[in-house]
Amino acid sequence: MDSSQSVSAPLAASGTSGSGGNGMLIPKTNDTSTGTEADEQNLNQVNNSIQKTLGLLHQLYLTVSSFNTASQLPLLQRLNTLVMELDNMVKLSEKCNIQVPMEVLNLIDDGKNPDEFTRDVINSCIAKNQITKGKTDGFKSLRRHLLEELEQTFPDEVESYREIRAASAAEMKRLAQAQSALPNGDMKVKTEL
Repeated sequence: MDSSQSVSAPLAASGTSGSGGNGMLIPKTNDTSTGTEADEQNLNQVNNSIQKTLGLLHQLYLTVSSFNTASQLPLLQRLNTLVMELDNMVKLSEKCNIQVPMEVLNLIDDGKNPDEFTRDVINSCIAKNQITKGKTDGFKSLRRHLLEELEQTFPDEVESYREIRAASAAEMKRLAQAQSALPNGDMKVKTEL
């Protein structure tokens, strides 16, 4: 039994869905992977299967390029091994939950680098972040201006508002610190400016 058969046998016994044949995929009914370690392990298995498939394709290419009647049996064996590895790859990939945006696939189809999509998304996020920061700064400026105007007109009310706000901010900071304890005992604290 080769390594691809030993990996696919436990998968068939585990009850995970597989290929319905003829390229049809049967959706999974139960998801046993709960953590990122399981996802990473599944992804590593798929990557290993891809590497093995590439090696098998190279061997198949060498066999076909120097084909004669004596190499017919090795050719058939390599074809069968390739088919089994492709089936194994499909089974392994069904346990991976990776979503690839259509834009990336379209870029690949057009012969472009998919990193362009990542660059465009990051640039778009930066632009939206700058717009949001400008709006936030505008509201902070408006709040500061309103407090200055209100302080001139209603100094006692503004003073009590600031006391209430300071007490509320201290309570929120205490709650945030209590909730942001890391497993190693460190604290995540975001200071307000």
